[in-house]
Amino acid sequence: MSISLSAQHVVKRYGGVVALADGNLDVQSGEVVALLGANGSGKSTLSKIITGVVAPNEGQLHLDGQSVHLNSPQAARKQGIAAVYQELSLIPDMTVMDNIWLTHEPLAFGRVDRRAMLARTRDLLKLFEGTFRPSLHPDALVKALPLDERQIVEILKALSFDPRLIILDEATASLDTQQVTRLFELVRTWKAEDKAVVFVSHRMEEIFRIADRATVLRNGRSVGTRSISQTDERELVTLMIEGAAAPHAQERPALAADARVRLNVANLSAGPLHDVSFDLYDGELLGIGGLQGQGQSELLLALFGALPIKSGTITLSGERVHFRHPRDAMAHECAFVPGDRASEGLLLSRSILENMQLPSWAKFGFPLRMRQAQADAQRSADELRLVMAGLGAPVSSLSGGNAQKVVIGKWLLRSPKLLLLNDPTKGVDVGAKGEFYALLAQLRARGTAILFYSSDDDELLGLCDRVLVFHDGSLEAELRGAGVTRENLVAASMGGTAVKS
Repeated sequence: MSISLSAQHVVKRYGGVVALADGNLDVQSGEVVALLGANGSGKSTLSKIITGVVAPNEGQLHLDGQSVHLNSPQAARKQGIAAVYQELSLIPDMTVMDNIWLTHEPLAFGRVDRRAMLARTRDLLKLFEGTFRPSLHPDALVKALPLDERQIVEILKALSFDPRLIILDEATASLDTQQVTRLFELVRTWKAEDKAVVFVSHRMEEIFRIADRATVLRNGRSVGTRSISQTDERELVTLMIEGAAAPHAQERPALAADARVRLNVANLSAGPLHDVSFDLYDGELLGIGGLQGQGQSELLLALFGALPIKSGTITLSGERVHFRHPRDAMAHECAFVPGDRASEGLLLSRSILENMQLPSWAKFGFPLRMRQAQADAQRSADELRLVMAGLGAPVSSLSGGNAQKVVIGKWLLRSPKLLLLNDPTKGVDVGAKGEFYALLAQLRARGTAILFYSSDDDELLGLCDRVLVFHDGSLEAELRGAGVTRENLVAASMGGTAVKS
Protein backbone atom coordinates (compact mmCIF):
# COMPACT_ATOMS: atom_id res chain seq x y z
CA MET A 1 0.00 0.00 0.00
CA SER A 2 2.93 2.40 0.58
CA ILE A 3 3.84 4.83 -2.19
CA SER A 4 6.50 7.33 -3.10
CA LEU A 5 5.94 9.76 -5.96
CA SER A 6 8.30 12.40 -7.30
CA ALA A 7 7.68 14.82 -10.18
CA GLN A 8 10.96 16.36 -11.31
CA HIS A 9 11.40 19.40 -13.58
CA VAL A 10 8.11 18.79 -15.39
CA VAL A 11 7.34 21.08 -18.33
CA LYS A 12 4.08 21.47 -20.25
CA ARG A 13 3.62 23.75 -23.25
CA TYR A 14 0.49 24.46 -25.29
CA GLY A 15 1.88 25.97 -28.47
CA GLY A 16 3.69 29.12 -27.38
CA VAL A 17 2.05 29.15 -23.94
CA VAL A 18 4.05 27.58 -21.10
CA ALA A 19 1.55 26.22 -18.57
CA LEU A 20 4.27 24.56 -16.47
CA ALA A 21 7.92 25.63 -16.73
CA ASP A 22 9.54 23.64 -13.90
CA GLY A 23 7.12 21.63 -11.80
CA ASN A 24 8.48 19.64 -8.86
CA LEU A 25 6.54 17.72 -6.24
CA ASP A 26 7.37 14.93 -3.76
CA VAL A 27 4.83 13.02 -1.71
CA GLN A 28 5.22 9.95 0.48
CA SER A 29 2.92 7.45 2.12
CA GLY A 30 1.18 8.69 5.23
CA GLU A 31 1.37 12.41 4.46
CA VAL A 32 -0.72 15.21 3.01
CA VAL A 33 1.10 17.66 0.74
CA ALA A 34 -0.73 20.88 -0.11
CA LEU A 35 -0.15 22.28 -3.61
CA LEU A 36 -0.52 26.08 -3.62
CA GLY A 37 -0.34 28.86 -6.16
CA ALA A 38 -2.21 31.86 -7.53
CA ASN A 39 -4.31 31.80 -10.71
CA GLY A 40 -2.38 30.31 -13.62
CA SER A 41 0.50 29.03 -11.48
CA GLY A 42 0.28 25.49 -12.88
CA LYS A 43 -1.34 23.58 -10.01
CA SER A 44 -4.00 21.82 -12.07
CA THR A 45 -1.59 21.16 -14.94
CA LEU A 46 0.85 19.39 -12.62
CA SER A 47 -2.00 17.42 -11.04
CA LYS A 48 -3.25 16.29 -14.45
CA ILE A 49 0.24 15.20 -15.50
CA ILE A 50 0.54 13.05 -12.38
CA THR A 51 -2.84 11.43 -13.12
CA GLY A 52 -2.12 10.80 -16.81
CA VAL A 53 -4.70 13.27 -18.12
CA VAL A 54 -2.02 15.50 -19.68
CA ALA A 55 1.30 14.40 -21.19
CA PRO A 56 4.37 16.49 -20.21
CA ASN A 57 6.80 17.85 -22.79
CA GLU A 58 9.79 17.42 -20.49
CA GLY A 59 10.63 16.12 -17.02
CA GLN A 60 10.26 12.84 -15.20
CA LEU A 61 7.87 11.07 -12.88
CA HIS A 62 9.28 8.55 -10.42
CA LEU A 63 6.96 6.11 -8.67
CA ASP A 64 8.37 3.98 -5.87
CA GLY A 65 11.85 4.83 -7.10
CA GLN A 66 11.21 3.84 -10.73
CA SER A 67 10.73 6.12 -13.73
CA VAL A 68 7.19 5.87 -15.11
CA HIS A 69 5.23 7.22 -18.09
CA LEU A 70 1.57 7.66 -17.20
CA ASN A 71 0.00 8.21 -20.63
CA SER A 72 -3.65 7.93 -19.56
CA PRO A 73 -5.84 8.09 -16.44
CA GLN A 74 -6.23 4.31 -16.75
CA ALA A 75 -2.45 3.87 -16.57
CA ALA A 76 -2.31 6.09 -13.48
CA ARG A 77 -5.13 4.19 -11.79
CA LYS A 78 -3.33 0.88 -12.41
CA GLN A 79 -0.46 2.36 -10.41
CA GLY A 80 -2.85 3.32 -7.60
CA ILE A 81 -3.25 7.01 -8.43
CA ALA A 82 -6.70 8.63 -8.53
CA ALA A 83 -7.92 12.23 -8.54
CA VAL A 84 -10.97 14.23 -7.56
CA TYR A 85 -11.41 17.42 -9.59
CA GLN A 86 -13.67 20.41 -9.03
CA GLU A 87 -14.77 20.03 -12.67
CA LEU A 88 -16.89 16.93 -12.28
CA SER A 89 -16.41 13.97 -14.63
CA LEU A 90 -19.81 12.44 -13.90
CA ILE A 91 -22.39 11.52 -16.56
CA PRO A 92 -25.62 13.33 -15.59
CA ASP A 93 -28.08 10.82 -17.11
CA MET A 94 -26.54 7.83 -15.33
CA THR A 95 -27.19 6.70 -11.76
CA VAL A 96 -24.89 7.29 -8.83
CA MET A 97 -23.94 3.60 -8.78
CA ASP A 98 -23.21 3.40 -12.50
CA ASN A 99 -21.09 6.55 -12.37
CA ILE A 100 -19.01 5.27 -9.48
CA TRP A 101 -18.22 1.92 -11.11
CA LEU A 102 -18.04 2.98 -14.75
CA THR A 103 -15.20 1.09 -16.56
CA HIS A 104 -14.43 -1.17 -13.59
CA GLU A 105 -17.71 -2.81 -12.67
CA PRO A 106 -17.42 -5.86 -10.40
CA LEU A 107 -17.81 -9.07 -12.40
CA ALA A 108 -19.10 -12.55 -11.65
CA PHE A 109 -18.78 -15.32 -14.22
CA GLY A 110 -17.87 -12.77 -16.90
CA ARG A 111 -20.93 -10.59 -16.30
CA VAL A 112 -21.50 -7.39 -14.32
CA ASP A 113 -22.45 -8.31 -10.76
CA ARG A 114 -25.17 -5.75 -10.00
CA ARG A 115 -25.73 -7.12 -6.51
CA ALA A 116 -22.07 -6.61 -5.61
CA MET A 117 -22.12 -3.16 -7.19
CA LEU A 118 -25.09 -2.15 -5.06
CA ALA A 119 -23.52 -3.45 -1.85
CA ARG A 120 -20.20 -1.73 -2.51
CA THR A 121 -21.93 1.53 -3.43
CA ARG A 122 -23.86 1.47 -0.16
CA ASP A 123 -20.60 0.88 1.71
CA LEU A 124 -19.01 3.87 -0.01
CA LEU A 125 -21.99 6.11 0.74
CA LYS A 126 -21.67 5.21 4.42
CA LEU A 127 -18.34 7.09 4.41
CA PHE A 128 -20.33 10.35 4.20
CA GLU A 129 -23.37 9.12 6.12
CA GLY A 130 -25.26 11.92 7.84
CA THR A 131 -23.90 14.66 5.57
CA PHE A 132 -26.28 14.31 2.62
CA ARG A 133 -30.02 14.16 1.91
CA PRO A 134 -32.04 10.94 1.37
CA SER A 135 -32.13 11.84 -2.34
CA LEU A 136 -28.54 10.61 -2.64
CA HIS A 137 -28.80 6.85 -3.08
CA PRO A 138 -27.34 4.27 -5.51
CA ASP A 139 -30.18 4.50 -8.04
CA ALA A 140 -30.48 8.31 -8.05
CA LEU A 141 -29.72 10.06 -11.33
CA VAL A 142 -26.70 12.34 -10.94
CA LYS A 143 -28.48 15.21 -12.76
CA ALA A 144 -31.10 15.29 -9.97
CA LEU A 145 -28.49 15.88 -7.25
CA PRO A 146 -27.33 19.26 -5.94
CA LEU A 147 -23.70 20.22 -6.53
CA ASP A 148 -22.39 19.21 -3.10
CA GLU A 149 -23.80 15.69 -3.46
CA ARG A 150 -22.36 15.37 -6.96
CA GLN A 151 -18.98 16.26 -5.47
CA ILE A 152 -19.42 13.47 -2.89
CA VAL A 153 -20.15 11.04 -5.73
CA GLU A 154 -16.98 12.24 -7.48
CA ILE A 155 -14.96 11.52 -4.35
CA LEU A 156 -16.51 8.06 -3.96
CA LYS A 157 -15.79 7.33 -7.61
CA ALA A 158 -12.08 7.94 -6.96
CA LEU A 159 -12.17 5.83 -3.79
CA SER A 160 -13.78 2.92 -5.68
CA PHE A 161 -10.37 2.32 -7.30
CA ASP A 162 -8.80 1.84 -3.84
CA PRO A 163 -5.94 4.26 -4.66
CA ARG A 164 -2.60 4.56 -2.90
CA LEU A 165 -2.28 8.23 -3.88
CA ILE A 166 -5.31 10.55 -3.96
CA ILE A 167 -5.19 14.02 -5.50
CA LEU A 168 -7.92 16.34 -4.21
CA ASP A 169 -7.95 19.25 -6.68
CA GLU A 170 -10.25 21.90 -5.17
CA ALA A 171 -12.45 18.99 -4.06
CA THR A 172 -13.80 20.92 -1.05
CA ALA A 173 -14.99 23.94 -3.04
CA SER A 174 -18.57 22.64 -3.40
CA LEU A 175 -18.88 20.95 0.00
CA ASP A 176 -20.52 22.42 3.08
CA THR A 177 -18.79 22.64 6.47
CA GLN A 178 -20.07 19.28 7.71
CA GLN A 179 -19.03 17.52 4.51
CA VAL A 180 -15.55 19.07 4.61
CA THR A 181 -15.16 17.94 8.23
CA ARG A 182 -16.10 14.39 7.23
CA LEU A 183 -13.71 14.46 4.27
CA PHE A 184 -10.87 15.52 6.55
CA GLU A 185 -11.70 12.66 8.93
CA LEU A 186 -11.35 10.34 5.95
CA VAL A 187 -8.03 11.96 4.99
CA ARG A 188 -6.67 11.26 8.45
CA THR A 189 -7.83 7.64 8.09
CA TRP A 190 -6.06 7.39 4.72
CA LYS A 191 -2.86 8.68 6.31
CA ALA A 192 -3.11 6.01 8.99
CA GLU A 193 -3.55 3.44 6.20
CA ASP A 194 -0.29 4.68 4.61
CA LYS A 195 -1.96 6.36 1.67
CA ALA A 196 -0.61 9.66 0.29
CA VAL A 197 -2.70 12.76 -0.43
CA VAL A 198 -2.01 15.80 -2.61
CA PHE A 199 -4.37 18.56 -1.53
CA VAL A 200 -5.02 21.50 -3.87
CA SER A 201 -7.10 24.19 -2.20
CA HIS A 202 -7.76 27.93 -2.30
CA ARG A 203 -8.65 27.92 1.39
CA MET A 204 -5.68 28.73 3.60
CA GLU A 205 -7.55 27.64 6.74
CA GLU A 206 -8.00 24.14 5.29
CA ILE A 207 -4.33 23.87 4.37
CA PHE A 208 -3.19 24.55 7.92
CA ARG A 209 -5.88 22.21 9.21
CA ILE A 210 -5.01 19.11 7.20
CA ALA A 211 -1.63 19.34 5.41
CA ASP A 212 1.80 18.22 6.63
CA ARG A 213 3.80 20.10 4.00
CA ALA A 214 3.05 22.73 1.34
CA THR A 215 4.66 23.07 -2.08
CA VAL A 216 4.18 26.44 -3.77
CA LEU A 217 4.01 27.09 -7.53
CA ARG A 218 4.52 30.54 -9.03
CA ASN A 219 4.28 31.28 -12.76
CA GLY A 220 4.59 27.60 -13.61
CA ARG A 221 7.59 26.93 -11.37
CA SER A 222 7.90 25.22 -8.00
CA VAL A 223 9.42 27.87 -5.75
CA GLY A 224 9.57 26.15 -2.39
CA THR A 225 8.28 23.54 0.05
CA ARG A 226 7.56 24.26 3.69
CA SER A 227 6.59 22.16 6.69
CA ILE A 228 3.18 23.39 7.85
CA SER A 229 4.28 23.25 11.48
CA GLN A 230 7.20 25.59 10.69
CA THR A 231 5.54 28.19 8.47
CA ASP A 232 2.65 30.63 8.52
CA GLU A 233 0.16 32.13 6.11
CA ARG A 234 2.26 35.22 5.36
CA GLU A 235 5.32 33.19 4.34
CA LEU A 236 3.25 31.03 1.96
CA VAL A 237 1.58 34.08 0.41
CA THR A 238 5.00 35.70 -0.05
CA LEU A 239 6.25 32.57 -1.84
CA MET A 240 3.23 32.73 -4.12
CA ILE A 241 3.83 36.34 -5.22
CA GLU A 242 7.47 37.27 -4.47
CA GLY A 243 9.26 38.97 -7.34
CA ALA A 244 6.19 39.01 -9.59
CA ALA A 245 5.58 42.68 -10.28
CA ALA A 246 2.41 43.72 -12.04
CA PRO A 247 2.97 46.03 -14.98
CA HIS A 248 0.56 48.95 -15.28
CA ALA A 249 -1.06 47.96 -18.54
CA GLN A 250 -2.54 51.41 -19.14
CA GLU A 251 -2.39 54.82 -17.52
CA ARG A 252 -5.30 54.92 -15.10
CA PRO A 253 -7.44 58.05 -15.43
CA ALA A 254 -8.49 59.58 -12.12
CA LEU A 255 -12.11 59.21 -11.12
CA ALA A 256 -13.96 62.53 -11.30
CA ALA A 257 -14.56 64.08 -7.90
CA ASP A 258 -18.24 64.55 -8.68
CA ALA A 259 -18.75 61.08 -10.23
CA ARG A 260 -22.23 59.70 -9.55
CA VAL A 261 -22.97 56.24 -8.23
CA ARG A 262 -24.16 54.36 -11.30
CA LEU A 263 -24.73 51.01 -9.56
CA ASN A 264 -25.48 50.17 -5.95
CA VAL A 265 -25.65 46.53 -4.87
CA ALA A 266 -26.89 45.84 -1.34
CA ASN A 267 -26.90 42.46 0.44
CA LEU A 268 -27.21 40.55 -2.83
CA SER A 269 -27.60 36.77 -2.72
CA ALA A 270 -27.86 34.78 -5.97
CA GLY A 271 -26.56 31.34 -6.89
CA PRO A 272 -23.43 30.81 -4.75
CA LEU A 273 -23.27 34.51 -3.79
CA HIS A 274 -24.36 35.67 -0.37
CA ASP A 275 -24.70 39.15 1.14
CA VAL A 276 -22.66 41.07 -1.46
CA SER A 277 -22.66 44.90 -1.26
CA PHE A 278 -20.72 47.56 -3.20
CA ASP A 279 -21.00 50.76 -5.26
CA LEU A 280 -19.77 51.45 -8.81
CA TYR A 281 -19.28 55.00 -10.09
CA ASP A 282 -19.59 56.57 -13.52
CA GLY A 283 -16.21 56.45 -15.26
CA GLU A 284 -14.84 53.80 -12.88
CA LEU A 285 -13.21 50.51 -13.80
CA LEU A 286 -13.98 48.31 -10.79
CA GLY A 287 -12.12 45.02 -10.77
CA ILE A 288 -13.41 41.67 -9.54
CA GLY A 289 -10.74 39.24 -8.41
CA GLY A 290 -10.17 36.01 -6.53
CA LEU A 291 -9.49 32.47 -7.61
CA GLN A 292 -11.71 31.20 -10.38
CA GLY A 293 -15.15 29.87 -9.52
CA GLN A 294 -15.78 31.96 -6.39
CA GLY A 295 -18.99 33.57 -7.66
CA GLN A 296 -17.53 36.32 -9.86
CA SER A 297 -19.27 35.21 -13.06
CA GLU A 298 -22.52 34.64 -11.19
CA LEU A 299 -22.42 38.22 -9.91
CA LEU A 300 -22.26 39.56 -13.46
CA LEU A 301 -25.02 37.21 -14.62
CA ALA A 302 -27.27 38.24 -11.73
CA LEU A 303 -26.75 41.92 -12.52
CA PHE A 304 -27.62 41.25 -16.18
CA GLY A 305 -30.84 39.41 -15.35
CA ALA A 306 -29.48 35.99 -16.38
CA LEU A 307 -29.40 34.51 -12.85
CA PRO A 308 -32.32 34.71 -10.39
CA ILE A 309 -31.74 36.84 -7.31
CA LYS A 310 -32.65 35.31 -3.95
CA SER A 311 -32.45 38.49 -1.89
CA GLY A 312 -30.94 41.95 -1.79
CA THR A 313 -31.39 45.05 -3.92
CA ILE A 314 -29.89 46.55 -7.09
CA THR A 315 -30.14 50.28 -7.75
CA LEU A 316 -29.11 51.46 -11.21
CA SER A 317 -28.93 55.17 -12.12
CA GLY A 318 -30.89 55.96 -8.95
CA GLU A 319 -33.70 53.52 -9.78
CA ARG A 320 -34.41 50.28 -7.91
CA VAL A 321 -34.40 47.52 -10.54
CA HIS A 322 -35.13 43.80 -10.63
CA PHE A 323 -34.13 42.31 -13.97
CA ARG A 324 -35.86 39.01 -14.74
CA HIS A 325 -34.31 38.69 -18.19
CA PRO A 326 -31.26 40.13 -20.00
CA ARG A 327 -33.55 42.17 -22.26
CA ASP A 328 -34.70 44.05 -19.14
CA ALA A 329 -31.07 44.92 -18.39
CA MET A 330 -30.47 45.93 -22.02
CA ALA A 331 -33.46 48.30 -21.83
CA HIS A 332 -31.68 50.00 -18.90
CA GLU A 333 -28.47 50.58 -20.92
CA CYS A 334 -26.58 47.58 -19.56
CA ALA A 335 -24.26 45.37 -21.61
CA PHE A 336 -22.60 42.04 -20.82
CA VAL A 337 -19.46 40.66 -22.50
CA PRO A 338 -18.95 36.93 -21.80
CA GLY A 339 -15.56 35.27 -21.53
CA ASP A 340 -16.43 32.24 -23.66
CA ARG A 341 -16.97 33.98 -26.99
CA ALA A 342 -17.41 30.73 -28.95
CA SER A 343 -20.39 29.41 -26.99
CA GLU A 344 -21.82 32.59 -25.43
CA GLY A 345 -20.72 35.59 -27.46
CA LEU A 346 -20.88 34.77 -31.17
CA LEU A 347 -22.89 32.99 -33.83
CA LEU A 348 -19.88 31.41 -35.52
CA SER A 349 -21.75 30.43 -38.70
CA ARG A 350 -22.98 33.99 -39.33
CA SER A 351 -21.29 37.10 -40.72
CA ILE A 352 -19.41 39.77 -38.81
CA LEU A 353 -22.21 42.25 -39.58
CA GLU A 354 -24.92 39.95 -38.22
CA ASN A 355 -22.92 39.38 -35.04
CA MET A 356 -22.13 43.08 -34.58
CA GLN A 357 -25.81 44.02 -34.81
CA LEU A 358 -27.14 40.99 -32.92
CA PRO A 359 -28.54 42.97 -29.93
CA SER A 360 -29.60 45.95 -32.06
CA TRP A 361 -31.48 44.77 -35.16
CA ALA A 362 -34.81 46.01 -33.81
CA LYS A 363 -33.76 49.64 -34.01
CA PHE A 364 -33.33 49.41 -37.80
CA GLY A 365 -37.04 48.83 -38.35
CA PHE A 366 -38.90 46.60 -40.81
CA PRO A 367 -38.01 46.36 -43.55
CA LEU A 368 -34.45 46.66 -42.30
CA ARG A 369 -32.51 49.83 -42.98
CA MET A 370 -29.55 47.71 -43.97
CA ARG A 371 -27.40 50.59 -45.16
CA GLN A 372 -27.63 52.26 -41.74
CA ALA A 373 -26.89 48.96 -39.97
CA GLN A 374 -23.79 48.47 -42.13
CA ALA A 375 -22.61 52.04 -41.57
CA ASP A 376 -22.96 51.74 -37.79
CA ALA A 377 -21.17 48.39 -37.75
CA GLN A 378 -18.35 49.73 -39.92
CA ARG A 379 -17.90 52.74 -37.63
CA SER A 380 -17.59 50.42 -34.61
CA ALA A 381 -15.20 48.12 -36.50
CA ASP A 382 -13.00 51.10 -37.39
CA GLU A 383 -13.00 52.33 -33.80
CA LEU A 384 -11.96 48.86 -32.61
CA ARG A 385 -9.37 48.50 -35.41
CA LEU A 386 -10.98 45.26 -36.44
CA VAL A 387 -8.82 43.33 -38.91
CA MET A 388 -11.23 41.62 -41.32
CA ALA A 389 -11.91 40.89 -44.96
CA GLY A 390 -15.22 42.75 -44.70
CA LEU A 391 -18.44 42.88 -42.71
CA GLY A 392 -19.86 40.08 -44.85
CA ALA A 393 -17.08 37.64 -43.92
CA PRO A 394 -17.96 34.87 -41.44
CA VAL A 395 -17.02 35.76 -37.88
CA SER A 396 -15.30 32.34 -37.67
CA SER A 397 -12.65 33.68 -40.07
CA LEU A 398 -11.33 36.13 -37.46
CA SER A 399 -8.40 35.64 -35.10
CA GLY A 400 -9.19 35.21 -31.41
CA GLY A 401 -8.43 38.84 -30.59
CA ASN A 402 -10.51 40.20 -33.47
CA ALA A 403 -13.40 37.85 -32.66
CA GLN A 404 -13.41 39.21 -29.12
CA LYS A 405 -13.53 42.74 -30.55
CA VAL A 406 -16.78 41.77 -32.30
CA VAL A 407 -18.21 40.51 -29.00
CA ILE A 408 -17.39 43.86 -27.41
CA GLY A 409 -18.29 45.95 -30.45
CA LYS A 410 -21.85 44.68 -30.68
CA TRP A 411 -22.51 46.16 -27.25
CA LEU A 412 -20.62 49.41 -27.80
CA LEU A 413 -23.04 50.14 -30.62
CA ARG A 414 -25.68 50.54 -27.91
CA SER A 415 -23.57 53.06 -25.90
CA PRO A 416 -24.13 51.31 -22.54
CA LYS A 417 -23.96 53.18 -19.25
CA LEU A 418 -23.01 49.99 -17.38
CA LEU A 419 -20.60 47.48 -18.96
CA LEU A 420 -20.21 44.04 -17.36
CA LEU A 421 -17.07 42.18 -18.47
CA ASN A 422 -16.63 38.49 -17.68
CA ASP A 423 -12.92 37.65 -18.17
CA PRO A 424 -12.95 39.29 -21.63
CA THR A 425 -9.23 38.93 -22.50
CA LYS A 426 -8.99 35.19 -21.86
CA GLY A 427 -7.31 33.61 -24.89
CA VAL A 428 -6.51 37.01 -26.46
CA ASP A 429 -2.96 37.82 -27.63
CA VAL A 430 -0.83 40.56 -26.08
CA GLY A 431 -1.34 43.05 -28.92
CA ALA A 432 -5.12 42.74 -28.81
CA LYS A 433 -5.03 43.11 -25.03
CA GLY A 434 -3.21 46.42 -25.37
CA GLU A 435 -5.89 47.72 -27.74
CA PHE A 436 -8.59 46.48 -25.38
CA TYR A 437 -7.00 48.32 -22.43
CA ALA A 438 -6.92 51.53 -24.48
CA LEU A 439 -10.60 51.03 -25.30
CA LEU A 440 -11.44 50.68 -21.60
CA ALA A 441 -9.69 53.99 -20.94
CA GLN A 442 -11.77 55.66 -23.68
CA LEU A 443 -14.99 54.25 -22.24
CA ARG A 444 -14.08 55.50 -18.78
CA ALA A 445 -13.42 58.97 -20.21
CA ARG A 446 -16.97 58.91 -21.63
CA GLY A 447 -18.35 58.13 -18.18
CA THR A 448 -19.12 54.42 -18.71
CA ALA A 449 -19.21 52.45 -15.46
CA ILE A 450 -17.32 49.17 -15.92
CA LEU A 451 -17.40 46.07 -13.72
CA PHE A 452 -14.47 43.93 -14.81
CA TYR A 453 -13.83 40.32 -13.75
CA SER A 454 -10.45 38.94 -14.79
CA SER A 455 -8.70 35.68 -13.95
CA ASP A 456 -5.43 37.49 -14.77
CA ASP A 457 -4.21 39.15 -11.58
CA ASP A 458 -1.83 41.39 -13.56
CA GLU A 459 -4.77 42.97 -15.37
CA LEU A 460 -6.54 43.80 -12.14
CA LEU A 461 -3.41 45.22 -10.54
CA GLY A 462 -2.47 47.21 -13.64
CA LEU A 463 -5.88 48.61 -14.56
CA CYS A 464 -8.01 49.05 -11.45
CA ASP A 465 -8.03 51.55 -8.59
CA ARG A 466 -10.36 49.26 -6.65
CA VAL A 467 -10.64 45.47 -6.68
CA LEU A 468 -13.39 43.42 -5.06
CA VAL A 469 -11.93 40.05 -4.06
CA PHE A 470 -14.34 37.11 -3.83
CA HIS A 471 -13.88 33.92 -1.82
CA ASP A 472 -16.51 31.17 -1.52
CA GLY A 473 -19.27 33.42 -2.83
CA SER A 474 -18.59 36.24 -0.39
CA LEU A 475 -16.90 39.61 -0.86
CA GLU A 476 -13.75 38.83 1.10
CA ALA A 477 -12.01 42.20 0.71
CA GLU A 478 -12.18 45.52 -1.11
CA LEU A 479 -8.71 46.64 -2.14
CA ARG A 480 -8.26 50.29 -3.09
CA GLY A 481 -5.45 52.70 -3.96
CA ALA A 482 -2.13 51.67 -2.45
CA GLY A 483 -3.78 48.53 -1.09
CA VAL A 484 -4.19 47.09 -4.62
CA THR A 485 -1.11 44.85 -4.36
CA ARG A 486 -0.36 41.30 -5.39
CA GLU A 487 0.19 40.29 -1.78
CA ASN A 488 -3.22 41.58 -0.71
CA LEU A 489 -4.96 40.11 -3.75
CA VAL A 490 -3.50 36.65 -3.20
CA ALA A 491 -4.10 36.73 0.56
CA ALA A 492 -7.76 37.70 0.15
CA SER A 493 -8.20 35.14 -2.65
CA MET A 494 -7.12 32.42 -0.24
CA GLY A 495 -9.52 33.61 2.45
CA GLY A 496 -6.58 34.65 4.59
CA THR A 497 -5.91 37.43 7.04
CA ALA A 498 -2.70 38.79 5.50
CA VAL A 499 -4.41 41.71 3.75
CA LYS A 500 -2.67 45.00 4.50
CA SER A 501 -4.00 48.48 3.74
